[in-house]
Amino acid sequence: MQNVHLMNAAKRDATIAFAPLKYVPSVKLGMPGKTVAFQKFLLSTESGLDGSLAKEHGEDYAKAMIEGDPEIDMEMIGRRIGATDVVYLSSEGEVLNAAPTTVEVVFAPDGTERDRHEPEDVPGNVNEELPVRWTGRKLPKAEAVRKFLFRRTVQLRHVDGLTYDFLYNMAKELHEENVMVLLGAGANGKEPLIFQSNGSPYRGFLEGRIDGEKYQLLLRLSSLELKRPAGV
Repeated sequence: MQNVHLMNAAKRDATIAFAPLKYVPSVKLGMPGKTVAFQKFLLSTESGLDGSLAKEHGEDYAKAMIEGDPEIDMEMIGRRIGATDVVYLSSEGEVLNAAPTTVEVVFAPDGTERDRHEPEDVPGNVNEELPVRWTGRKLPKAEAVRKFLFRRTVQLRHVDGLTYDFLYNMAKELHEENVMVLLGAGANGKEPLIFQSNGSPYRGFLEGRIDGEKYQLLLRLSSLELKRPAGV
């Protein structure tokens, strides 16, 4: 489990734990009493790729494929593939002996290039001195699921009795109002949540559920807002 520094609506903060939800598959693949094993097989060799076929048989090589199957290497196709390594290729298909330098390119809405520079290291911000805080923006659950695409969900967990009360009261408030609250990082709570160095930025929506003395706080993470197209 990892930690997050969290502030509630009353501006009380604490460091608590979070972990991914356990995935419980709804169905299992296979036959009763038997398991399914996934295996990779070789689909094509370099000689069977478009560029090689076009170079040998011309751009219109459909007839050659029908008559002689030049794209199929009978000695290699269908072989099982074990462990693999990443190999970087140039635009000409040559093997690179070192990983290429990454360049960050920014495009304008019309598709033109606006800027080009080396990527900057962005630190995580959920367990820093400044806590992740409630923004005060609450959305009914039914509205939130229609406006945002949630890519990940993590569960906030207490680490002692004090943080249990801290989180339970949050869950109780959200449960009774049937809403989700937007969380934000930074001094003003306006920055997205970044869970690790150079990680993806997310908007965080906190959902609370209670059942007696039990509670569940789910942090729903979104990187896409759903908007109606203009003129529709």
